[in-house]
Amino acid sequence: MTSWIAALGARALQTRWLVRAPIRLYRAGLGFLLGTRVLMLEHVGRKSGAKRYVVLEVVDRPNSDEYIVVSGFGPKAQWYRNIQAQPQVRVSTGRLRDAPAIASPMNEDDAADALAHYIRHHPAAWKRLRGSIERATGKPVDTLPMVRLHLVG
Repeated sequence: MTSWIAALGARALQTRWLVRAPIRLYRAGLGFLLGTRVLMLEHVGRKSGAKRYVVLEVVDRPNSDEYIVVSGFGPKAQWYRNIQAQPQVRVSTGRLRDAPAIASPMNEDDAADALAHYIRHHPAAWKRLRGSIERATGKPVDTLPMVRLHLVG
């Protein structure tokens, strides 16, 4: 990866319209174009009660009805705080659209295991993700909060 692409990735994390562009694809029914390594999470604002959307990288898929995602900006990320207040969410990824799910934050040990698994299986992706998070937040990445999304119904 060239340095200008890495710089673009860090800037993209700080540029709202660019980060939110994949949401438009999902909402138009074109999320399958992004594959299954990312998903769109529909959650409810803890104060507003309004529907909110975020596109997240899938860290692991331990079962056909489970996804593990990471909060790259830590426990203060709005989506992460929202799912703690209201764990009933909807998931869209690949050809799956608006599937009801329950979001459960993982404990630190399970999150560390999931991150170690991700690093082993996707070292190049981890290098890019880690670099982007560290440039955007200005902090080193030691551990990251993880969330298990369990499809229901």
